[in-house]
Amino acid sequence: MSERLSVLKTYKLYVGGKFPRSESGRVYEVTDAKGKWLANAPLSSRKDARDAVVAARKAFGGWSGATAYNRGQILYRVAEMLEGRRDQYVAEVADAEGLSKSKAAAQVDAAIDRWVWYAGWTDKIAQVVGGGNPVAGPFFNLSSPEPTGVVTVLAPQESSFLGLVSVIAPVIATGNTAVVIASERSPLPALSLGEVLATSDLPGGVVNILSGRTAEIATPLASHQDVNAIDLAGADETLAKELEIAAADNLKRVLRPQPVDNANADWSATPGTDRMTAFLETKTVWHPTGALGASGSSY
Repeated sequence: MSERLSVLKTYKLYVGGKFPRSESGRVYEVTDAKGKWLANAPLSSRKDARDAVVAARKAFGGWSGATAYNRGQILYRVAEMLEGRRDQYVAEVADAEGLSKSKAAAQVDAAIDRWVWYAGWTDKIAQVVGGGNPVAGPFFNLSSPEPTGVVTVLAPQESSFLGLVSVIAPVIATGNTAVVIASERSPLPALSLGEVLATSDLPGGVVNILSGRTAEIATPLASHQDVNAIDLAGADETLAKELEIAAADNLKRVLRPQPVDNANADWSATPGTDRMTAFLETKTVWHPTGALGASGSSY
């Protein structure tokens, strides 16, 4: 009996809840830490980036308008789905980062736990950063956070899964939608994440994942007039400066990489709330106290 040939996986982009090939038809070889071929990944074009922004903008109204509790349920569902496919991600992270299976497993477990952590924050962050403000005068002054909009996220280059989750989850937990540029060297865990997101109740377009040359994809996104913010976690110092200049065209919010050399970033540390608040705007409402309605009663 002849030996059975394995079925090789075809990696695709994740845009608008679907799995298109790159519009350009191009691919590039992805290798493991020892240079062994793993797969061909799509080489995204500028049109792919524009399509991702269109999908993210279309999804923004529904996602930002969902209740915080509902967003938390969906993020928790992502963690559930990842738990069920844990072995697959351990193998992909081990290949991508040249880790032992035990170290890769620790990275995957931490990434799953991070989804749960952010799921718990969705209905609490407004209480932490919003509230009533003391003012001089007969007014109520209330501040509440609102999502910034469409956020371009450059995933960390060295942490293909834990770092990836650490920059995606806080963006969508607060009601933003995301266009994610996967690690150029190790994009496969990010592209596989699209398969989980598509089956976890997350509306199509909330997260869109592109792979390819980071600078080639990020440059048009940084100057795109319908992108509201950009996270430079996966940019080196030179690229970060170029993208900051491009982003100034329409006054985008820019989250600079900390540290500048993201290869030394500790993604396993407790994340805090900084990445959530970085992509929130504060809406302040004034209302007079003791005002009389038509019936003469105060409200």
